[in-house]
Amino acid sequence: MNIFITGITGQLGYDCARELLRRGYTVAGACGRACGEGTISVSRQGVEARIPCIQLDITDEKAVKEAIQTLCPDVILHCAAWTAVDAAEEEENRAKVDAVNHLGTRYIAEAAERVGAKLVYISTDYVFGGVGTRPWQPDDRDFAPLNVYGRSKLDGELAVRALVKKAFIVRIAWVFGANGKNFVKTMLKLGKTHDTVRVVDDQIGTPTYTADLARLLADMIETEKYGTYHATNEGGYISWADFAEEIYRQAGMPVRVERVTTAEYGLSRAARPFNSRLDKSALGRAGFEPLPDWRDALRRYLIEIGEIEQ
Repeated sequence: MNIFITGITGQLGYDCARELLRRGYTVAGACGRACGEGTISVSRQGVEARIPCIQLDITDEKAVKEAIQTLCPDVILHCAAWTAVDAAEEEENRAKVDAVNHLGTRYIAEAAERVGAKLVYISTDYVFGGVGTRPWQPDDRDFAPLNVYGRSKLDGELAVRALVKKAFIVRIAWVFGANGKNFVKTMLKLGKTHDTVRVVDDQIGTPTYTADLARLLADMIETEKYGTYHATNEGGYISWADFAEEIYRQAGMPVRVERVTTAEYGLSRAARPFNSRLDKSALGRAGFEPLPDWRDALRRYLIEIGEIEQ
């Protein structure tokens, strides 16, 4: 099976490449900047592997369709996205966000359908309005995105659902992985210079470790169980403050977490959902193995980035 990954140098794209190589698949990728000599290095089980990588602007309709027509993959994992949530709110960026997350996804969806490829679209809890306490169901349609990023990801979802027969739409939340920036890395960095850190306690969800998610996505593409799924780690619903406290506990850092409301924190330009609870039971009904407990995922991640010993 030939697999094409957009955003292959990002947190999720990189881990997907590692997992798929481990399973013996042929993998190629795309990123938004030059990839050196046309390949990127992916470390798997202590061994460096180089895989083909093209520079691709997914907002360029002609380039997207030509690339996918040439590669003719069996599966496209669409991991590329504009994820700078606060920057998306700036007036000069709004059209760019839509071009990447909505129009770019539409171009990829059209190209995937043209070559008959399965398409995995990575979406987000931000497509919902984030109110109440009931976990969001995959088939909920009362969308009410709070910010530009959420709207653009919802528009991407709608394009995939309308254009691609063989599509998996996978909503995730609170992502952390080896490549790129994330909440865990931010907390660790702050913990090295502060004895107290303020963290919001009224936004509720569950973290997602990209190494675990990559395993699930690889399982999915080996089936024809298309549809919309929610996928975060198991272990219950927590606040960002709960997550921070567990990060410091596992890392052995004597940092006090000061719990504050979103209003008290007051630093974010974009509105955030208070309710990011995602119901994941559809995974089990489809026969997919759930992701492990988020505490265990965090431990393995801290080992992976060299923060603690195994």
